[in-house]
Amino acid sequence: MSVKRADNPAWMREVDQHGEPALRSFVTGLRSDLDAVTNGLTLPYSSGPVEGAVNRIKMIKRQMFGRANFDLLRKRVVLLDT
Repeated sequence: MSVKRADNPAWMREVDQHGEPALRSFVTGLRSDLDAVTNGLTLPYSSGPVEGAVNRIKMIKRQMFGRANFDLLRKRVVLLDT
């Protein structure tokens, strides 16, 4: 999939010239990683399933904090996968 985009859209130029400092900072950050932002908004790929798995493991880890050692945590993560 090919997406045509301008490297410096008109709204970004307008913000550079007349925008508030916070908005200028946002545009500067956006420009620094414009390819990744464009791809994230236009491509059909998603890291959602991976992020969901990481979130689930972190939740289990928070629930287990102070209760047991890593072996029990590992068993809970593996058992909940099945």
